[in-house]
Order: sequence, then C-alpha cells, then structure tokens
Amino acid sequence: MEYISPEGLRLDGRRPLEMRQLHAQLGVVDKADGSAIFEMGNTKVIAAVYGPHEVQSKNQQLPDQALVRCEYSMANFSTGDRPRRSKGDRRATEISLVIRQTMEAAILTHLMPRTQIDIFVQVLQADGGTRAACINAATLAIADAGIPMCDLVTSCAAGYLNSTPLLDMNYMEDSAGGPDVTVGLMTKMDKLTLLQMDSKLPMDIFETVMQLAIEGCKAIVRYIQNILLENTKQLEYQRGLRS
Repeated sequence: MEYISPEGLRLDGRRPLEMRQLHAQLGVVDKADGSAIFEMGNTKVIAAVYGPHEVQSKNQQLPDQALVRCEYSMANFSTGDRPRRSKGDRRATEISLVIRQTMEAAILTHLMPRTQIDIFVQVLQADGGTRAACINAATLAIADAGIPMCDLVTSCAAGYLNSTPLLDMNYMEDSAGGPDVTVGLMTKMDKLTLLQMDSKLPMDIFETVMQLAIEGCKAIVRYIQNILLENTKQLEYQRGLRS
C-alpha cells in the first residue's frame, strides 16, 4: 500500500512534515484540581489531576518530595471496531509508567514533600499518537491544577514510511509496521524527558526522524502556551467582574 501519493500527500491529505490539527480545553472535570482534553487529529485524550494532597498510604510517603502516581486507560469505545486490550494489560502499565516518569522530570516535587499527586489519563478516541497526546493532556492538567513545574513537557511522534519521514502519524500509518520515534521534550530547558523507538533505524535516518519529532514538540508547546495564556486572561476577566 502506498502511504504517500505521487503528489507527496498522505492518506489524510497532509504533507509528510505536517502535524494534525490540535485542540485543547482546560477545566473539563469539575471535581479535579486540574483537568484538560487534548486532541491531535482524531486522537482525543482526557486528563485529570488531584493534589498535592495527603499521602493515602503513610508507608509510601516521601520525606523530601511529592509522590507522583499515574493511571492510564483506554475507554471501551475509543478504538471503534478494533479490539481493545483489557484494563490490566502490560501496555497500560507501561504507558502509565512512561507518563509518570516524564511528568516527574518537570514537576518540582521537592517543593511538596510528604504529599501525593495523582494523574489520571484516559484515551477517548484512538487514532495513533496516543502516548504523545496523553503526555500533552497531562501537562495541561498539571498546569491547570497550579502545580509548579520547571518547564512544560510536550510530546510528539514521527515515523518512517515509504522511505519518507512522517510527522505525527495516524493509526493507519502507525499500523503499517514502519519504525516510529516518540519524544518528550522540555523546550525551554532543551532537555529530552522521553525517547522511545519501536524498531531499529540506521543512525542517519534515526536522527532525521527524531529531529522531526522534536520540531513537533516545539510546535505543540507553542500551542499549549497560547491555551494557558488564554485561560489566564479568562480567569483575570472573571475575577475582575466579581470584584
């Protein structure tokens, strides 16, 4: 199957270096301390953050930093007709760990010792790039909760199909079996917090694909910064109306 047309277009009409449309919304879960929906094309993820609060199990309490916990899941309806794995599968456990470790790198946990921060992420629609979308949703939800971070973490994936580097692959491209690289980046600090690759690539192609994913992260952080700025303006406006 040809994933790139002779005109240089992908199956969904994008150019190889073009990202899917982004959409985000803050404050979508009333009882959470922070929450967000993040969409990358048809992939849609919701994240809710609770904390910092008292550690539920005292023997897990950390004397010099906050305990960060993360739970990832996929809604039963998220993949349409595609078979979905059970809740307790290894992939869910692995992605929960990846999100937790990625967010821990950014959260200033030392400012909140002996507390706990819970991050819940659920995929509502899955069309490729779910891992990256989960990290982006978690970043927005943590910011919405007012939890201090040293930098915003964003994530994006890029792959290699038909001898062509592709940014932000959808499910059909992702299922074609080509290699893909998922990156997590703290842009201001220029620091990678995540680098995952699912198969081997020659070094020169790997560097090209990784750099493409990094550029995707930089585009996403600009979008997220605008969302947070607009949200701050709305809060200031509402506060002004009440005063």
